[in-house]
Amino acid sequence: MVSPQAGSVLQIQSYKHNGNLHRIWENSLVLKGTETIVIGANDKTPVKESDGRTWTTREPAISYFHSKYWFNVIGMLRTDGIYYYCNISSPFIFDHEALKYIDYDLDVKVYPDMTWDLLDEDEYEVHKAAMNYPEVLNGILWKNVRILIHWVRQRKGPFAPDFVDQWYERYLTYR
Repeated sequence: MVSPQAGSVLQIQSYKHNGNLHRIWENSLVLKGTETIVIGANDKTPVKESDGRTWTTREPAISYFHSKYWFNVIGMLRTDGIYYYCNISSPFIFDHEALKYIDYDLDVKVYPDMTWDLLDEDEYEVHKAAMNYPEVLNGILWKNVRILIHWVRQRKGPFAPDFVDQWYERYLTYR
């Protein structure tokens, strides 16, 4: 498997289960790229939605993608602390064009005090029915929600103390 090189800039593409493009983030800087983990950073990055709308991210963010887990994590550095937005998604793939994954609607928002909320369960149920998610996929996704929440509680991976701050410091050396 090909992996992006640290210091390179890549595009992140999010798809839906039916293969439709969902969202594109431009200009994410790769801080670490292996076959298993990609850690990226961006700040004020253009984002294009599938309906053509565009917007720009508001704050610096560190993104964490894993090739074995069905979620990715975005740590957003805000004035009152680090907020995490976690997408329940397929593991990533990288193909020279972009880092790609399938977004499965369920999201977990984690606050600076490490409390969390599960979001978009209704949207998940609608898409599960509309796109006919197999029951085995449903089981994988909910298992990974549990793993993700365990990581939050255990301060593991991107939720570890100083993880986001240390990668943000590395990002600043590239600017």
